[in-house]
Amino acid sequence: MNAALPGSGLFKRQQYLRQAEIEAQAAEADIPETAEKTGLDLVVAWSIVGTFIIAASAVIYMMEAILMPVTLAIVIGMVLGLAADRLARYGIPPVMGGLLLGIVFVVGLFFLINALIEPLTSLAGQAPGIIERTIERVLPYLQRFEWARVAIDGANEKKVTDVAIENAGAMLGFVAAGVTPAFIQTLIFLAALGLFLVGRSHLRKTIILAFATRDRRLAAIRIMNATENAIGFYFSTASLIYVALGTITTVIAFAGGLTVAPLWGLFAFVSSFIPYLGVTAMTIALLCAGLMTHDALLLALAPAVAFFMLHLVMENLVTPAILGRRLEINPFLIFLAIIFWTWMWGAVGAMLALPLCLIAMTIFNEVRTSPPERQLPG
Repeated sequence: MNAALPGSGLFKRQQYLRQAEIEAQAAEADIPETAEKTGLDLVVAWSIVGTFIIAASAVIYMMEAILMPVTLAIVIGMVLGLAADRLARYGIPPVMGGLLLGIVFVVGLFFLINALIEPLTSLAGQAPGIIERTIERVLPYLQRFEWARVAIDGANEKKVTDVAIENAGAMLGFVAAGVTPAFIQTLIFLAALGLFLVGRSHLRKTIILAFATRDRRLAAIRIMNATENAIGFYFSTASLIYVALGTITTVIAFAGGLTVAPLWGLFAFVSSFIPYLGVTAMTIALLCAGLMTHDALLLALAPAVAFFMLHLVMENLVTPAILGRRLEINPFLIFLAIIFWTWMWGAVGAMLALPLCLIAMTIFNEVRTSPPERQLPG
C-alpha cells in the first residue's frame, strides 16, 4: 500500500518545473517595462533642474545678509575645527581647542582692524586731494597716446576734476552707509563661528546618524573628512604662500618709496585670497600710488610691475607645485564661480568662491568614486 506508483516521481518533477515556469513568468510580468525617454521628457527634467537653480539663486541673493556671514563662519569653522582636532593629540578637548582657536582668530581680527582704522581714516580724509593729484599726474601720460589725446581734448579737464572730487564725497557716503549692515553681519559671523565650533562634534554626529544604513554613514564620514582636509590643506598652505607674498610686497613698497609699506603687504596678503580680482585691484592701486609718488614714469611703474611679476610667479609656479598635486580645479570653473559669487555677495563672495568650489568638487569626487570595501576596522 505504501509503494509509490510508477511514474509518480516523474509527474511530480514535471509539476514542479511547470510551477517554477509559472512563477518566473509572474516575476517577469511584475517588472514594468522602462519606456524610452523622449526629447520632451528630457526638456521637462532639465526645466525642473533649471527652475530649482533659479529659485535657489534668488534665495541666496535675497538672504545675503544672513547667508553670507554664516557661510563664511562655516568655512572658517571647518579650518579651525580641523586644527582643534590636531590639538586633541596634546590632550586638549576638541571643543576647548576650537573655542581657543576661535578666540585667537577674533582677537587677531580685532587688532588687525584696529591697526587699519587710523591709516584708512586718514586716507578717506585725503581722498579728494588724492583723486585730484592722481588725475593731474595721469593726464600727461595719457596725452602721449593719440586716442587718449582726442578724448581729453574733447572734454574740459577742470570739469572732469571737479566731477571726480564732487563724487568722492558721495562715494565716501556710500561706504559709510554700508558700515552699519557690515557691523551687524560681523556680529552674525562671530556668533555663528562660536556656535559652530561648540556644536561641531554634535552636528557631525547628527548628520551621520541621519542615514539609516552603515554604508551610507561611512560614506557621510568619508565625505566630511575629505572636505575638511581639503579646506584645511588649502587655507594652511595658501596662507603660508601669501604671507611670503605679502612680506616681499612690503619690501617692494618700501624700496619703491611708497608710504605705509606694511599696509601694502597686508593688502597683498588679503587680496591674494581673491583669484584674478585681487591681483588686478592690487596692481591698479600700486600703479596709482606710484604715479602719485614719483614724477619719472619708470619709477612710478616699478612697484606695480614688480608686484605683478611676483604674483605671476607665485600663482603659476609656486602655488601649482605645492597645491596642484592634491587640489586640481579647472581654472574656467573657478572663473565662473568668482563671477557668480561676486555678483551674489560682493567681495566676500569672491573670497569664498574658491573654497566653495573646492567643497563642491571634493563632494562630487567622493560621491563618484567607489569606496574601498573596508572603511573602518571591525
